[in-house]
Amino acid sequence: MLEFPHDTHTHTEYSDGVGSIPDNVAAAEEKGLRLLGITDHSHYLGPKSLRRYVADIKRWGKESDITVLAGIEGNIIPSGVDVPDWVAEKLDYVIASVHEWLETPEEYLELVKLALVDDNVDVIGHFGASFQYIGFPSVEEVREVLELAEENGKAFEISSRYHVPDVEFVAECIKRGIKLTFASDAHFPAKVGIVGWSEKVFKNAGGRKEDLLFEEFL
Repeated sequence: MLEFPHDTHTHTEYSDGVGSIPDNVAAAEEKGLRLLGITDHSHYLGPKSLRRYVADIKRWGKESDITVLAGIEGNIIPSGVDVPDWVAEKLDYVIASVHEWLETPEEYLELVKLALVDDNVDVIGHFGASFQYIGFPSVEEVREVLELAEENGKAFEISSRYHVPDVEFVAECIKRGIKLTFASDAHFPAKVGIVGWSEKVFKNAGGRKEDLLFEEFL
């Protein structure tokens, strides 16, 4: 049983997931979550579908006993995060993630820095998921990212799908007052709420409820 039962990164058929919003909500209820975030990919949503998307999340949230938030997962590309103001203002929060295939960790970090200074971004998604393939940044480079996150009030998710970031990074976030979230990155309803790895790393790093971005719902 989770001590901090929440999952702030899930997908539905509005993007590349296979379940509906009520399917994800039902799965979250079954697993005893107190908070669920629906965060479909930004590039699947246009003006009309975004309105339907947000309306559906709010509708099913009202019918549920748990808190259901309307989020989105934006892509960090060389020109910035592909979530414009008019999209962000309709949502409860925005995750920004690197999905491009890059050659070096330096390229990866440069993209993350763009998101860390974007006013529309709240959370950095699965930070470091590709480091095992492209190489790991230096301690100094990671420190620069942490300082930028601290200065700009950004949070990081702890991804149970990719098993990132590591406990040392999470502990440094906690030390600096950088907020954290748990994330399954579920693309199937059955995977919603599978965030045990996230909570384990969070607790091993000394995390407490007040270190979580959405503590008021927990």
